[in-house]
Amino acid sequence: MSLDSQRLPYGDGRDALLAAVIDVVAQKGLRGVTYRSVASRAGVNHTLITHHFGSIEGLLAATLEWAVQRSIDETGLARVADFDEKFADALLASVSSEPELQLFQFEMLLEARRKPELKALLDRLYDNYISTVERALRKRSLNTDDELSRAVFAALDGLMLQFLTFGNPEKIRAAVIQVGRLLERSGIAGDANAAGLSPAEKYRP
Repeated sequence: MSLDSQRLPYGDGRDALLAAVIDVVAQKGLRGVTYRSVASRAGVNHTLITHHFGSIEGLLAATLEWAVQRSIDETGLARVADFDEKFADALLASVSSEPELQLFQFEMLLEARRKPELKALLDRLYDNYISTVERALRKRSLNTDDELSRAVFAALDGLMLQFLTFGNPEKIRAAVIQVGRLLERSGIAGDANAAGLSPAEKYRP
């Protein structure tokens, strides 16, 4: 899977810098993020970084927040409760078209182990993912809670990491659909338990 240097949309000024960070990290890792490398990729003067973000750290934090929201919008995560072929296809197509977004987030997760100050930011932003999943499941009237929503997102997050690392879109697609099947069973079990049914009764036709 190639990473083209101009894949993400470049706006002017602030947006150009955010997109440039995503690009630089996808190609060189976080250690490649410097005032010069980001400004050069964005085609702007490096003084705009301090003007808009104050520092490289501020730039990375803003980029992470931008990347998370863009990922939620572009991957159609709000439709996660469907978990059908269309959702799986849309998810893989979105990640394939902008792999840099996911790679950047994975890089930041790893960096948080070395820089604890990033952990609070990552916790807050990843809660956006969990909340999006939970709202989607509730619309489907599935018996859900924070733990189940977190587990569902973790499954998707891990599958997308495998997809970006190893490829195998057919296997990943099938796995995404399988997560949906497991989720449906969880919803049935939750409804049955709420009704006071026994394990045997809840699967009775």
